[in-house]
Amino acid sequence: MAGEAPRRRVIKGLDADQRRELRRQALLDSALDLFARQGYAATTIEQLCQHAYVATKSFYEVFESREACYHQLLIQVTQRSFAAAFASREGAEQTEEAISRALLSSLAGSFGNDIRTARVTFGEGAATSVAVERIRRENRRTIAAYIESIWAEFDVPGVLPGLSTGLVGGLLDIIADWSHSQSIDLDPAESSAQVEALSRRLTVFYGTLRAGMGVDTPVSTRR
Repeated sequence: MAGEAPRRRVIKGLDADQRRELRRQALLDSALDLFARQGYAATTIEQLCQHAYVATKSFYEVFESREACYHQLLIQVTQRSFAAAFASREGAEQTEEAISRALLSSLAGSFGNDIRTARVTFGEGAATSVAVERIRRENRRTIAAYIESIWAEFDVPGVLPGLSTGLVGGLLDIIADWSHSQSIDLDPAESSAQVEALSRRLTVFYGTLRAGMGVDTPVSTRR
C-alpha cells in the first residue's frame, strides 16, 4: 500500500540492525581476547574477524579501523568497571572509609577477575595514540571527581588541587603493574586470592596518601 514503510528483512528472528550489533559485539569480544593474549600491535583485523567468525567486509561495516575497535573496547571495559565501582557504595556502611574501601575492592575485582580487561586497558594489549590517551585522561578525571565527591561529602581536610588526580594515577599504575605479573588463565581459586592481594595493595596506597592529607610538609603548600 502507498505510504507503507518498507519491511525490514528478518533472518533467524533478527533484523539488519540486530545482526549488525551481534557482529559488533562478537568483534569486541574477540578484540578483548586477542589484544590481551598477543598484544594490540600483533593483532590484525583479519585475525579479529576469524576469531569472531565475521567476514572482513563486515568489520568495516561496524568499525572504520582496528584502532576504532580498540576505542570502543576501552570505553566498554571502563564504563562497566566504573559503573560497578560507583555502585559499590550502595552496600557499604555510609562512612568515608567504608565507601573508599568498597570503591577500591570493586576496581580490583573489575580488572582482576578477568585479567584480559587489565591487559587491554593498561598492559601489552593496549593501543597508544592521541585519541586513546584522551580517553584515558577522561577516565582518570572521572574517578578523581568521584573520589573528590566522597571527600567533600565527609569534609575531608587537606584536599589540594590535583591530589585526587595523582591518587588515581597511582592506583591505576598499581593495577597496571600487577596485571603484567598475572596469567590470563589463572585458576579461579588462585585468581580470587590474587584479586584480594591487589585490593590490599590499592587500600594501603590510598590509606597512606589519605593519612598524609592535612599534614604540613617541609615545603609549605599554603599561600
